[in-house]
Amino acid sequence: MNKEAFDQGRDPLAHAQRADVVMLTAQAPHDAPDCMGLLQQSLGFEPLALLLLFVSPDADFAAITQRAEVLYPNTDVLACTTAGEIGTNGYEEGMIIAIGFPRDHYLASCLMVQPLSDIDPQTVIDKVVQAGVALRHAREDFENGFAFLMVDGLSLREDMLASSIAAALGGMPFFGGSAGDGERFSETFVALNGEIRQDAGVVAMVRSHHDIRVFSLDHLEPQDRQMVVTEADPDQRIVKEINAEPAAREYARVVGKDPEQLDPFIFASHPVAVRIGDSHHVRAIQRVNDAGELVFFSAIDEGMVLNVAEPANLVTHLDEELTKLSAERNPGAILACDCLLRRIEAGQKQMARDVSGVLNRHGVRGFSTYGEQIGPLHVNHTMTGVAIYPRDATGTKD
Repeated sequence: MNKEAFDQGRDPLAHAQRADVVMLTAQAPHDAPDCMGLLQQSLGFEPLALLLLFVSPDADFAAITQRAEVLYPNTDVLACTTAGEIGTNGYEEGMIIAIGFPRDHYLASCLMVQPLSDIDPQTVIDKVVQAGVALRHAREDFENGFAFLMVDGLSLREDMLASSIAAALGGMPFFGGSAGDGERFSETFVALNGEIRQDAGVVAMVRSHHDIRVFSLDHLEPQDRQMVVTEADPDQRIVKEINAEPAAREYARVVGKDPEQLDPFIFASHPVAVRIGDSHHVRAIQRVNDAGELVFFSAIDEGMVLNVAEPANLVTHLDEELTKLSAERNPGAILACDCLLRRIEAGQKQMARDVSGVLNRHGVRGFSTYGEQIGPLHVNHTMTGVAIYPRDATGTKD
């Protein structure tokens, strides 16, 4: 490996954080020679309890996961394809992002759930409960924790999986992201220890002596403009009619757009949300199909009342929300799942560079997703994640 290739793969955050041992990070171009070897060099060689790989859809996913198994035979390795990566320069393309959790500070238990098309919620609950109990007993001094999910972003089963896992966690904070395929929406993959699957999800339960804060944020403000879903195919997340009119045409009318010009930017700029009490949850639109129907990223059903939402300034809002995570002390690391629609909006509004600057300044690493999970919910147009605050080996806050 030449020095130029090695330097290209270095992530300054990994080395800056090594003294705190909160979360080790590295990145490498997906087409670099032996990119997994490059990542291992940058991460260092201390034993890991868990390794996460966020892999560009342009990469050879099978080769990368197989090589990771060779390099990390005693570590649980979770991997998924992305809709873009979040690394040293904020928004990245064509990269592999590696996140390492050192064994001295973390303990992890990982499960693959498959096939999602025939999911049995009780079986999922039982397996997660058993794994969680064993994890707590293994290191009772690791009092804090979180659960993290990678799931096939084209499975249409993220809602059921998230609710089943959350029901079994006994209050452990839970978040995740749906694997992506850039903007192609063709095929997405997840992997656990070299086992590659579609129609599957992989959950990692993690415990640590570090302090943990799981979060979810979005910059959308629901308006008074409402639409009622009057005909839908919930299993396929398809809305056929809104207000008893063809769905795409009626959505375009409500948001003041030409129905022939609907595209991902319009969907990103004019998402719809469901109000539940005082909160709202986005139901983002993926595309218009050949029948003029709206295909959604998350659960949809007849009778659902949708409020059109308008975005606040993405850059300002993101900076404000990430700054709140440092209100009492600075996190040592932030791992995040960020919706593809936020990346699309940033690009179309010429904000991508500024958003990347905010992500870099706050030390965020992660990937762009086809959907996010927070607790029992599968949501869209959000960022979900975990902020980790360092404690020393005796449990003292740094």
